[in-house]
Amino acid sequence: MTARHSALQSPRLILAALASCGVLVSISQTIVVPLLPELPKITHSEPADVSWLITVTLLTGAVFTPLLGRAGDMYGKRRVLLIALGSMVIGSLLCASSSDLPVLIVGRAFQGAAVAVVPLGISILRDELPPRRVIPSIAIMSSTLGVGAAFGIPAATLVVEYSNWHTMFWISLGLGVLDVVLVLLIVPESSVRTSGRFDVLGAIGLSAFLVYLLLAVSKGSTWGTTTIVCLYAGAAAIVPIWTAIELRTKSPLIDLRVSARPAVLFTNLAALLIGFAFYANSLSTAQLVQEPKWTGYGLGESIVVSGLCLLPGGIAMVLLSPVSARISKARGPRFTLAVASILMAIGYVVRLFTSGDVAGIVAGATVVSAGTAVAYSALPALIMHAVPVTETAAANGLNTLMRTIGQAICSTIVVTVLTNVTITKAGQIAPALSAYLIVFVIAGIAALVAAGLVMFIPVRRPAPASAVVAEAAGAAIPDGKGSV
Repeated sequence: MTARHSALQSPRLILAALASCGVLVSISQTIVVPLLPELPKITHSEPADVSWLITVTLLTGAVFTPLLGRAGDMYGKRRVLLIALGSMVIGSLLCASSSDLPVLIVGRAFQGAAVAVVPLGISILRDELPPRRVIPSIAIMSSTLGVGAAFGIPAATLVVEYSNWHTMFWISLGLGVLDVVLVLLIVPESSVRTSGRFDVLGAIGLSAFLVYLLLAVSKGSTWGTTTIVCLYAGAAAIVPIWTAIELRTKSPLIDLRVSARPAVLFTNLAALLIGFAFYANSLSTAQLVQEPKWTGYGLGESIVVSGLCLLPGGIAMVLLSPVSARISKARGPRFTLAVASILMAIGYVVRLFTSGDVAGIVAGATVVSAGTAVAYSALPALIMHAVPVTETAAANGLNTLMRTIGQAICSTIVVTVLTNVTITKAGQIAPALSAYLIVFVIAGIAALVAAGLVMFIPVRRPAPASAVVAEAAGAAIPDGKGSV
């Protein structure tokens, strides 16, 4: 390696390059949210059809995150990371250059597939960074999922209010190209690989299950009962077949024996609930402050103000990610995740009593965001302690998938509550204040259950940083699967 490349591939620059990729991809998932009320008019489409701009990113993100994670473990994490970023660039270009709904949906599908950037980045950091930097760095990388979402909506509201809506996709395109260049220049290719063939049958089975499940969850309030029941039945029927295939495959897409370990299983279940609790905060905050004043509780604020209400939470997430790493180093990530879950629950208690003014809403939302930052930083550390080094990207991809499923379930529940618990005045309909309070109670309970699940994760004393990356730097187990 030349001196120039040695300088470019410093730990700080590698982390900065990967974190910028994670933030951009996370922002891309939420930038259309402020635009949704206007898109039916812009695209000359029905609101139900426009909702696919959210649904399709959910589907492709869920499907491609574990697939690209496994491909990264097998064929090179940097190589697959560049493929994911390329998907982001293509999707941004399609959305920036068209107002036709079918083209926008395809573009959003490409953007959704790029979510795999985060677990791939975590795995690269584990492989490449010096021992003392691993835990703090993966804490920052993991938190980009929340940080990007927290900053994405405020940024998008400003663009929608003061510029042409295509601008946010042109900006996303430019930043995506910049990230590709940064990865090419700074991020090295890891030599840690797992052998074997890619599990095509496992990939098809998991993809089919996720499509059935997430379509049923996300479209449950708009599609007919028969269709939804059939989707759930199809998802349930796939599970035993796919499980049998995975257990008999030499190099499975997801090692179910490893995933069934308490340290992995309960971490993933907690991730699902944390994702649920986090998303409820984002969905409810922006809408709550915009509710009309005739409701008796609404503040009637603009779309820009509603987006800016999420900004303090984003700042808190940035500041608290390193703090989470320090707590994990001192007390272990299990303790950190428990504290984070309880903090999120406390945030929702605050929200129950502070929905009458902007300052109170921002305070409650920021407490929840703070808990989310600490939780998202602890989750990959728990996963890395429990899986073979050759399965890091795939395992973190599965953990990211669980957060995505939690967000999908949350979206459905929030929409259902807010559209069914309503008040009416002079022919106008809006959610009742009790609808938001119900959402806060459900999300708070989800956070508390996550804290309870943490208690089932086996206690592990925090290993010295050198031990963590000694494992990452070591070669794979001779059998090629990295099994332990």
